[in-house]
Amino acid sequence: MKRIVLLLTCLMVVFSMYSVFSGDNPPATSSSAYAKPSDDELKHHLTPLQYAVTQDEDTEPPFKNEYWNEKREGIYVDVVSGEPLFSSTNKYKSGTGWPSFYQPLEPGNIVEKKDYLLIFPRTEVRSKNADSHLGHVFSDGPEPTGLRYCINSASLKFIPKEKLKAEGYGKYLALFKDEGTSN
Repeated sequence: MKRIVLLLTCLMVVFSMYSVFSGDNPPATSSSAYAKPSDDELKHHLTPLQYAVTQDEDTEPPFKNEYWNEKREGIYVDVVSGEPLFSSTNKYKSGTGWPSFYQPLEPGNIVEKKDYLLIFPRTEVRSKNADSHLGHVFSDGPEPTGLRYCINSASLKFIPKEKLKAEGYGKYLALFKDEGTSN
C-alpha cells in the first residue's frame, strides 16, 4: 500500500511539473488596470482563506461559502485584481455547493490550464491578469455551453447591480433588465 501511495505521489509531481514547464500557459503579464498587487499587499488585504484559495490553489468547503447561494443580480470580479469574471445572468444552481456558471462574463479574463493535483487531470480556471486560482471547469454543465465553471467564493468579489456604476463597472448594467420593463 505504501508503494502505491508513493507511486501516485510521484506521478502527481511529474504531471504537475509537466504542466508548469510545458509552455502551454506562460505567466500572465498585463499592463491593464487589473494588476496583481505584491504578496505583502495581498496578505494584508485578503482574508487567510482568500489568500489560500487564490495564491495556494486551496479549495473552500462546499455550502459554507459566501456566494454558493447568492441570488442577487450583479457581476463577480477577481478578489485580487478586480477584473470582471462572471455574471449572475450566467449563474445556475449546480447542487455542488460552490457558485457555478455556464460561461464567463469576459472570456479574455479567464485562463485555463491542466491540473494534475488529483489523480485524474482537470482543467483549472485562473484569472488572466492576477493569475488567481478561481476553481475548475467541467463539461457537465447546462446548455447553451455544456460547461460548469465551479468557482471558489473566496476568489470572488460580488458587485451588486445597484453598485456597478459607482464601482467602475457601469458598462455591465446593460446585462440586467430594469424593473418594470420587459426584454
